[in-house]
Amino acid sequence: MIRKTCLAAAVLALALVPARAQTQGKIAGLVADAAGVPIEKAAVSIVLTKTSSVHYELSTDKGGKFMQIGLAPGTYVVSVKKDGFAPYSTEARVKIDETTSLDVALKTVEAAVQKTLSEADNLFLKGNKLYLDKKYAEAAAAYDEAVALDAANWRYRLNLGLALKKQGQAETALAAFLKAVELNPEISSSNKEAGESLAKAEKFAEARPYFEKAAALDPDNPDIHYNLGLCLSGLGEPEAALAQFQRVVDLQPDYAEAHFQIGTLLIGQNKIPEAVASLEKFLALAPEHEKAGLARQLLQALKK
Repeated sequence: MIRKTCLAAAVLALALVPARAQTQGKIAGLVADAAGVPIEKAAVSIVLTKTSSVHYELSTDKGGKFMQIGLAPGTYVVSVKKDGFAPYSTEARVKIDETTSLDVALKTVEAAVQKTLSEADNLFLKGNKLYLDKKYAEAAAAYDEAVALDAANWRYRLNLGLALKKQGQAETALAAFLKAVELNPEISSSNKEAGESLAKAEKFAEARPYFEKAAALDPDNPDIHYNLGLCLSGLGEPEAALAQFQRVVDLQPDYAEAHFQIGTLLIGQNKIPEAVASLEKFLALAPEHEKAGLARQLLQALKK
């Protein structure tokens, strides 16, 4: 009887594993020096880009390996620090039921440089706290000090741009985002922010390559595809824009604004039944949206 109970419990446990795996992913990595020698006890930080309140702190094992399971899908900033080495950071995209693998090679630095980098990191963390407290001017000042100590760090530039953006300083924010991209072109967040800043200034042709790069780096991010769609609309490319908005609703079916954009573009293609369906979906999802009145007017006209 005991054996049957244990077997039943084991079967139940096994049955639960796939359900959990289908909603989460993980990041696994190897940290080594320039010669490929694994580095033990390197500090690893994994932070969700959408909200820094979701973060994980771990360290590498004797083989220089680390792993974090149970991660919700999304884009994370992965940072690695170890005394005697320059800090490292990059973005990692986590998908459902997949492992995102990272190979990190740390570069050695002199003790004096290490001290400077540590001071810059402390200022960066200070800026992050001020930013979360909505003290954007103070946060920008802290990021500025961090940049002065470590001008080659893309994260400092990106966060500086975000703080300046919150203060309505569009031109200086754009400069910070562009510098972040220059320092590390493979970061989707920096490309996205540069594209958004340029698009808001109606510089759609300049914004386009940044959005396209961001979409290539983070292909499952609906916000990036939505912004690229708006950019393409601004450039007078409705078919290309429509493809982006359709990609948005494929990724996130309840993305109300994308349904509105699809509806208006379909009107231009004289696909009336499809346009009606998209606008009705928009109103079902966001009946109080600022564009709801316009959507109702369009539907009234289309149904005459």
